[in-house]
Amino acid sequence: MSEFQDRVLNCAECGAEFIFTAGEQQFFHDKNLRNEPKRCKACKGKRHNNAPGGYSKVETVAMCSQCGRQTTVPFKPTQGRPIYCRECYQTRKALAAGGLK
Repeated sequence: MSEFQDRVLNCAECGAEFIFTAGEQQFFHDKNLRNEPKRCKACKGKRHNNAPGGYSKVETVAMCSQCGRQTTVPFKPTQGRPIYCRECYQTRKALAAGGLK
């Protein structure tokens, strides 16, 4: 039997009840996280997307450094670093995993 059991918590943001599952508690324990969650999933998502510092998802149109096709990437590219489309990225990743570069 697990030492953790589902618990009902109240969201600090909206006041709604949410479940802090036994699995989540196990994860917090394993990662040595001492504070239990304060917000429900919906409020945590809103807070994450509206946070200063660019936590909201960014999509940037760029040209693939390998094949030259236009692609979108989920980050702001850093000048001087190559950008790859999905296909070129997957190919490079597979080659690197096989010990080839």
